[in-house]
Amino acid sequence: MNIPGTDRSFVVIGENVHTTRVILRKGKLIGNDPQGVESVRFRDGESKPRFLEIPEKVKTTQDYEEGRVKHLKIAVQQAMLGSADAMDYIRRQVQRQDDAGTDFLDLNVDEISLKEEEQKESMRWLVGTVSAMSETPLSIDSSKIEILEAGLEAGASHPKRMLLNSASLERPEALDMAKNFNAQIVVTAAGESGMPQSAEGRVGHAGQMIDKALALDLPLSDLYIDPLIFPISVDSQFGHHSFDAIRQLREAYGPDIHITGGFSNVSFGLPCRHLINDVFLLLAVDAGADSAIMDPTTAALGEIFTMDRDARPYQLAEDMLLGKDEYCAAFLQAYRKGELNK
Repeated sequence: MNIPGTDRSFVVIGENVHTTRVILRKGKLIGNDPQGVESVRFRDGESKPRFLEIPEKVKTTQDYEEGRVKHLKIAVQQAMLGSADAMDYIRRQVQRQDDAGTDFLDLNVDEISLKEEEQKESMRWLVGTVSAMSETPLSIDSSKIEILEAGLEAGASHPKRMLLNSASLERPEALDMAKNFNAQIVVTAAGESGMPQSAEGRVGHAGQMIDKALALDLPLSDLYIDPLIFPISVDSQFGHHSFDAIRQLREAYGPDIHITGGFSNVSFGLPCRHLINDVFLLLAVDAGADSAIMDPTTAALGEIFTMDRDARPYQLAEDMLLGKDEYCAAFLQAYRKGELNK
């Protein structure tokens, strides 16, 4: 959809097809199937109840013992072995994002295995599988350049241009890869040896990468700049760092470039994460962002863009994100009093 008051589209990079994703064992999505086997519960495209069995080997992992289930990891592994339930689980995740209007489906298999060849195999399989399920463009996401290349190769015949996620000063060769595969690309503000500590650091790192991209004749309209979003619970100035960087990048590079980011990172470690994420998105758009790497199934843009900015929950979240609520004290106090759910 367009950003209200503009003719500019807001681009959603749907982040749900990730083997890193977890659900809680004690949550409502975990239960027993009709045979009494612990499973992930879901409904298929016809709203029929279905079950993704949790394999016994998963129950020996540290994640499981600590109460977390990596449901997409299970689904990909089991679907590659021929499980119809697992394939339908992946199909449903893709369908839900498509129904929510995502512009890219972000695929990540980094936690499928510790072995690079198995990661490559899984990425190739997932790209082919999701391409057959949806016409939505794919975003190929990985912390390893080799996995990115495997994904781009597997999706080379996709009718719509892919997005590579991501390039940085740590791996500038990803820019060449994007050019070779005619892909758009996410460029992060990470430095060669660490994360930026200020808005200026973010803009400086991103600017170096933008210069490298332009030298390769990559157009600004193919670049999605991620200024990097850090948890506000760690430092009350992290919001300012992001918003200031977004404003400076928009001013420096004009309307053609895209500005995105993993906005949900800002709420890590805090309650009422959806509220915080939604308010952060609005403030980021105010600063000049026109995209987000987000879960479109739990954050309806139409509802976010029409939030009541005078409401107390909004004001508390905004104050926290703008550094006016040191240590998130007022926000947490309001949460304990039940004021954020009104």
